[in-house]
Amino acid sequence: MLELQGISRSVGGKVHIHPTNLTLQKGSMNVLLGPTLAGKTSLMRLMAGLDQPTTGRILWDGSDVTGQRVQDRGVAMVYQQFINYPGLTVYENIASPLRILGRPRDEIDRKVRETADMLHLTPMLGRKPLELSGGQQQRCALARALVKGAGLVLLDEPLANLDYKLREELRVEIPRIFEASGAIFVYATTEPEEALLLGGNTATLWQGRITQFGPTPIVYRQPVDATTARVFSDPPMNFVAARKQDGAVTLGDSQLPAGSFSDLPDGACLAGFRANHLSLTRPGPAAVEFTCTLAATEITGSETFVHVEHGADRWVGLVEGVHLLTPGQPLSVWLDPAHVYLFDASERLVVPAAYALAG
Repeated sequence: MLELQGISRSVGGKVHIHPTNLTLQKGSMNVLLGPTLAGKTSLMRLMAGLDQPTTGRILWDGSDVTGQRVQDRGVAMVYQQFINYPGLTVYENIASPLRILGRPRDEIDRKVRETADMLHLTPMLGRKPLELSGGQQQRCALARALVKGAGLVLLDEPLANLDYKLREELRVEIPRIFEASGAIFVYATTEPEEALLLGGNTATLWQGRITQFGPTPIVYRQPVDATTARVFSDPPMNFVAARKQDGAVTLGDSQLPAGSFSDLPDGACLAGFRANHLSLTRPGPAAVEFTCTLAATEITGSETFVHVEHGADRWVGLVEGVHLLTPGQPLSVWLDPAHVYLFDASERLVVPAAYALAG
């Protein structure tokens, strides 16, 4: 078990990581999700021992390892870039950490072949890294990280430099690799979709703070505050100032029936909804209509991002199909109240969306 107890990190008077408490269990997959400069890499470097915390302690199975050298810890780290030795074969690349540790030759051979088999690299063992595809090179780097049996494996956006097909391939493989290894995996990403695909637990980060940590589906469906909701939505969650009054919630020029919002006290609040829940056609009898102005569209192939202006607010909708629309034209959009989150004046979640509680 890895425990971070009140750790923080400041450099030159600038806070990189605010005081943080986090416990990761053995055999768990843990995703650090946040935008660039949110603190993901800084937190990983503290876990690895590459940097020392300004305050706090790091415990491994109850033992304080805060001041322990990185080479004395059971840690492996894989970065965005393919860090392989170009002059060595795949076999020798994977074997290199074990040779440094002085392991017997037969043990090295057994572990290299077991790890290569787990990562589907057996046919490539005699090749050099530059003879491999990008995905194969990254699997080689993963194999070298896993072969020494590290108890903590840190993956810092390992798929960011791969093309779409290779990312999808490795996204499927990594959970399988994780289950086979039994280590604590920590995976940093900027992409909410990647966190959802990997499963396990997710910690959302914003400006050096963990805003929420828990099982990935729960963090996604029940974000504790508006910041977490922004981080765990792509595009970021849409927001609009709202008010609960006389049994209804008013959003701009439209009203939502009180329904599941009946326990919300009267007064100002903040409503949020994700892009895929905004529709160009009425999705059901309870949906409400908003009159907007089209700002722009982005056609992705089978879907269209629709950017609209609703008063002072700018929203993004992700709708199915190709829609050829003219910027500046009036546009009606629809929203089902079951997909609306309500936050209080301090942006803490008050009422989760009804769909988020349904299953």
